[in-house]
Amino acid sequence: MVDFIVRTAITAVALWVAVVVLPQIEFDVAGQWWQLVVIAIVFGLINSLVKPIVKLLALPIRVMTLGLISFVINAGMLLLLAWVAGLLDISFQIGGYPPKFSIDTLIGALLGSIVISIVSTVLGVFDRGRH
Repeated sequence: MVDFIVRTAITAVALWVAVVVLPQIEFDVAGQWWQLVVIAIVFGLINSLVKPIVKLLALPIRVMTLGLISFVINAGMLLLLAWVAGLLDISFQIGGYPPKFSIDTLIGALLGSIVISIVSTVLGVFDRGRH
């Protein structure tokens, strides 16, 4: 249970950093902090349920691109998060998606996945000392 709480907190911080750093990712963090926790939980569920299946299906492409397609997979998971947030009536958008999809959406998702990966990795290093 403690691991789940810590991983959710790390994900929430990583999402918050992406919202602050990238103009393409829109979310009202100040007034709705609990929605950030909900978004972090949903993102954790997406990454634990959907992402392994996508990574397995993309294995030949991952081998050919030496793993660089992982950035695109992570961006896809972030876009899936925005879509699910729209269904939950939480105002989390990437480049206006949902409802509109544009090149700004793709760039925002790619940059967001990079920022979230970096922040999660850095915070995860500090979490290793807890075990």
